[in-house]
Amino acid sequence: MDKHIKEIEDITFKDYGSKAHDFWDRTKDHDVTQNYEAFLTPFGERKGLDILDFGCGPGRDVLYFKSLGHNPVGLDGTAEFCQMARELTGCPILEQSFNDLKLVENSFDGVFANASMFHVPSKNLHKVLTDLHNALRPGGILFTSNPRGDQEGWQNPGRYGHFMQFDTAVQYLENAGFEVIHHYYRPPNLPIHEQKWLAMVSRTR
Repeated sequence: MDKHIKEIEDITFKDYGSKAHDFWDRTKDHDVTQNYEAFLTPFGERKGLDILDFGCGPGRDVLYFKSLGHNPVGLDGTAEFCQMARELTGCPILEQSFNDLKLVENSFDGVFANASMFHVPSKNLHKVLTDLHNALRPGGILFTSNPRGDQEGWQNPGRYGHFMQFDTAVQYLENAGFEVIHHYYRPPNLPIHEQKWLAMVSRTR
C-alpha cells in the first residue's frame, strides 16, 4: 500500500477508535430505513443473502441484516469497532484495511457501504471498487452513501474524506465495472441544498 494512503488510513481509524463508544451512542438509533430498502429492493424476496457490510462500525447494520435472516459479514479497520461488532452481533467481523482488501472472489451477493467509502482517497478508489466488484457475484449489488461535494482532504485533524458529486461518482463506479441503477439524496423530505448525502445503488456488469 502507498505510504501516504496508509498514513491517512491509520490516522482516520485511530480517531474513530478513540471515540468508539461515543460514536455508537450517536449513531445506534439513526434511521437508515431508506438505505436498507434501497439496498435490498433489487434482491426481491430473496433470503439468506451473503452481505458484506463495508465499514461496519460497531455493528448496527450487521445486526439488522442478521435479523432479516441474511448472512452478514462486517468489515472495518478500527479494532475497537470490530470488537464491539463481534460482541453485538455474533457474526464474522473482518478487521481489514479499506485500501488493501483481502476478500474471496464471488463470495457476496451484496456490499453495503453506508457512510464509509468516502474515507478512501481518490487515488485508490478505483482499486477498492474493483476489489469489491471482484468479491461480488454476477449481478451483485453495491450500495454506497457518502457526503456529496467537490473536495478532498482532512475534515478535521483526525479524519480524511473524499466528497463527490453524482457525475464524478458515476464515473468511478462505471470504470470499476458497475452500472448505477438508482440514486437519491439524504436526509429525505428536505430541500436539495440541505441534503448533504448522496446514496447510490449499483449492479455488477
